[in-house]
Amino acid sequence: MVTVGVTAGPALAAEEYVKYYAVTSSYQGKPENLTEIAERFLGDGARSAEILDLNSGRKQPDNGRLADPNELRAGWLLVMPWDAVGGPIHHGVLPDKAPTTQGQPKSSTPQKKLSQQQPRTTVPPEQLAAAASVPSKAPVQRPAAKSGQCAAAAASSGRSDWAGLRLAPDKAWPQSRGKGQMVAIVDSGVDGSLSALSGHVAVGMDITTGKGRGDTDCLGSGTAMAGLIVGRPGKGSTVKGLAPETTVMPVRIVGTDAKAQPANAASAIEAAVGAGATVIALGNFVDTTQTEVAKAITAAAGRDVLVVMGASLGSVPVNPDAKIGDGVLRVGGVGADSQRAADYRGGGIDVVAPGINVNSIGITGVGSVSRSGTPYAVALVAGTAALVRAAYPDLTAEQVAHRIEVTSEKMGDGPQPDGKYGWGMINPAAAVTTVLSEEAGGGSRSGAKELTSGTSSGGRTTLLVLVTLVALAAAALLIFRIRRIVTEPDDQYDDDGGAGGPTTEPPTVPSLAAAHLPWMAPPSSPVRPDGRLVEVAAASGGPAPAGSATPNASAGAKASQPPAEPS
Repeated sequence: MVTVGVTAGPALAAEEYVKYYAVTSSYQGKPENLTEIAERFLGDGARSAEILDLNSGRKQPDNGRLADPNELRAGWLLVMPWDAVGGPIHHGVLPDKAPTTQGQPKSSTPQKKLSQQQPRTTVPPEQLAAAASVPSKAPVQRPAAKSGQCAAAAASSGRSDWAGLRLAPDKAWPQSRGKGQMVAIVDSGVDGSLSALSGHVAVGMDITTGKGRGDTDCLGSGTAMAGLIVGRPGKGSTVKGLAPETTVMPVRIVGTDAKAQPANAASAIEAAVGAGATVIALGNFVDTTQTEVAKAITAAAGRDVLVVMGASLGSVPVNPDAKIGDGVLRVGGVGADSQRAADYRGGGIDVVAPGINVNSIGITGVGSVSRSGTPYAVALVAGTAALVRAAYPDLTAEQVAHRIEVTSEKMGDGPQPDGKYGWGMINPAAAVTTVLSEEAGGGSRSGAKELTSGTSSGGRTTLLVLVTLVALAAAALLIFRIRRIVTEPDDQYDDDGGAGGPTTEPPTVPSLAAAHLPWMAPPSSPVRPDGRLVEVAAASGGPAPAGSATPNASAGAKASQPPAEPS
């Protein structure tokens, strides 16, 4: 190497997470230099220029500055590219001095709460903006570095799409098709060259190299996830994505070796937030039990991004330092017979979705393929989340997660949620049409149903009509009984039902309406000492003479003659 003129490297924002290396006095008996460091941690000595660009002119803990690639001082901190891997590589906020242990260093700057932090990423803003854009021309699928390294994809022999039939996303499309939403898929990339995905795959990012695009895929899992979200039928593919107007942004964390570093996964989540993703779908390569990954997930939720991830397996030990808060959906995969795709930890599932023999899109243009695994259930839930976020843009990530949960179809015999299936199978149509009373200011949609204690708005209307009719009937009966009491003589009826006295016909409804009751009597109507009203003749307006019949103004029914009172 030769000494070159350098300018000051890019300044780091406060609390920005980076990968960095603390220079030692020597390595294998020789002074350290950028070429040797690049070979050791990046696998290519020529990439020393990248390290130089990231650090040239930056002030070091001893106030020195990197100017000569061959002259490094012990204790200097070198910001490294994203794909730097090795035991001495640290990931976190750049400290004021070299760490003394291999543990995670702490910054001397007081930390904000995770919900208040900005995305911690070394991706330049211009690259984040480019990653979120959909290219006008489809990319060319990247060939494998060596023959046989890319996954071999074969078309599925079975054409059963039980997942699509079960979820019936087309019933949700009159309300929402996911327009305006961006789902970041953190996995193996997405083959953006496929016509079934054309126009809905953003450029994305390749975290494995620290630069480049994410819209190529060598393993196929990320492409299959994208197909379940935005795929459309055509050229051998029968897949219909749940949210056909959504954009997926691939963030690659694995290349051809199917092995991801936790630091890369955390950086991918942070980059997805910085690029503007509204939903993040985590594939199988993301280990959510790692502390730094859990912190990145929690920070994303604090930025109002809904993170959808696979439920943890029961065989994986619990990491108490990897706690994840609200605004996250833990997903389990199931088959058509409700068999679970994996042995998930009891109580660790929020919702389930199809994850066994799921029909999706394969790489290299083979058409439809059948896939099994939790990531495909994650993709279906992420697609549902995109529908909800488009239908209810004012809801927070936590509210969106709650809506998906409570509108899921119950599975199992126990109450919701249970330890095996959580809230149950997701229901995209119900998720975008159900009106939840707990959502403040949430208005009803056409054709929506209200999720309450079980009484629908239509049911309440019917109940109100029935109550009104019963009340009217009761009032009519009461009036009839009172009328008989105040107008009939005491001895009109025989106690034994015999013909001991005159009988009267039951009054009709019109005659009940015209009946004079004490509290309805006009001021001029006299009331007898025993409380009985003296009938007023309809024609003359005066008291009816004794022994005469009072005409009924409404129905012409003849009233019974009251007995003469003693003078």
